[in-house]
Amino acid sequence: MSAPLDLSLRAQAAAIAASEVDPADLLEAALARIDGRNPAINAVVETFPERSREMLAAAPTGPLHGVPVVIKDEWPLPWRAQRFGAADMLAKTAPGESGPYRALRDAGAVIVGVGNMHELGSSSTGNVSVYGPARNPWNPERCPGGSSSGPAAAVAARLVAGAVGADGVGSMRYPATYCGLTGLKPTFGRSAMEGHHMAGVSTTIVSGPLCADAADCRLLGSVLYGHDLRAGDGSGLRIGVIENEVSEDVAPEVRGACEAAIEELRQATGGEVRKIELPELPAATLATVLIANSESLGNVTPERLNNLHPELSPLGRGLLKYRLMLPAVATVKAHQVRTMARQRLAEVFEEVDVIAWPTVPAVAPPLEAPLVELPSGTLTADAANVRGGALANLTGIPAISVPVGSSEGLPIGLQLQAAWGRDEVLLDAAEALESANGRRWVEAVPPLAAAEQTGA
Repeated sequence: MSAPLDLSLRAQAAAIAASEVDPADLLEAALARIDGRNPAINAVVETFPERSREMLAAAPTGPLHGVPVVIKDEWPLPWRAQRFGAADMLAKTAPGESGPYRALRDAGAVIVGVGNMHELGSSSTGNVSVYGPARNPWNPERCPGGSSSGPAAAVAARLVAGAVGADGVGSMRYPATYCGLTGLKPTFGRSAMEGHHMAGVSTTIVSGPLCADAADCRLLGSVLYGHDLRAGDGSGLRIGVIENEVSEDVAPEVRGACEAAIEELRQATGGEVRKIELPELPAATLATVLIANSESLGNVTPERLNNLHPELSPLGRGLLKYRLMLPAVATVKAHQVRTMARQRLAEVFEEVDVIAWPTVPAVAPPLEAPLVELPSGTLTADAANVRGGALANLTGIPAISVPVGSSEGLPIGLQLQAAWGRDEVLLDAAEALESANGRRWVEAVPPLAAAEQTGA
């Protein structure tokens, strides 16, 4: 029999509601499991048992009553300021009630720890952080993805069943893929953002759920959205596929798994596959990077840059200084590309319900050298990953990464994207795909978790 902490997010909530599981025992089990498993993966950078117990004591009867969760180091808590995985950041941070914190609190959830993240949210790998790198539970020598590295690794290692991340340029979908999870990037503006230091400034960042499967993402996502994400049947799904580098310059095992999953999804929904064209995709990728960086310029001054904390990594320091060099005309052009991309997607989504391509083109690379081997040659993971991750952030559309395979003992993910506001369609499609493959991939657990499946 599985330990209560190994149950799904929704099963934990149901067991607590039925008085089959004592939430106080579940919280202590989560704290104990973090103590036992976390040293191997560095997913959780801080726990606060007394604060967690206080949250539980005051928890209202809500959809996540008594369920322990992890939150990314990108969100402030009333007792802790966010650090963004960095020794220094230009924006001032302070403890506070962020939107995700309030959403979790009001749903009765218990925040059991803060998840590690890539320094300044600036990479898809998770291998640089002031707390030390987070590690992939499937292989601790591999990247867990970034920048929501800790939340993903924590869920994959079954420290908790759900975590809140943030996605500014693919930052939840990359770790979802590397760690074998389902990660939902909401439509821009639908999920809780209050309290984020970029709230009101960023046009790309959203909060979102990282869970083992789509049903858990639906539950945690509903909490973050503030309303139920209702289920549909997903029948007759029109699946758009593209023939360019995002689907073809991909490791053979990833391409094969994703193509097989698309066919399974077509069959499961009684749908069809249609070829689409997105010639703007390379320009959209560059535009996303330009916009995300230019929106972070508010606190940048030469004096501040000359007094950065010495523990900030050379890459982090370089990134902050690079932003001052961005020409204004480049940002203006980037917004023009955004407009064109949105117009093109509006046309595409008249013909298809979802767009499908690999979330990332290769499995998790080594922490020490985050490089991937693709048909085009050797690329950095960041340069390869952003090609498939940026479009949803640029245009604001929802996207989801779903586990669909494995290679070298490491997970493979398929990304689905839908029209603005059609987040529920993605969850329906993900659930249809899970059923089609017998839930093989969403129920797979890494060695770190499988070795103690019935223990703490």
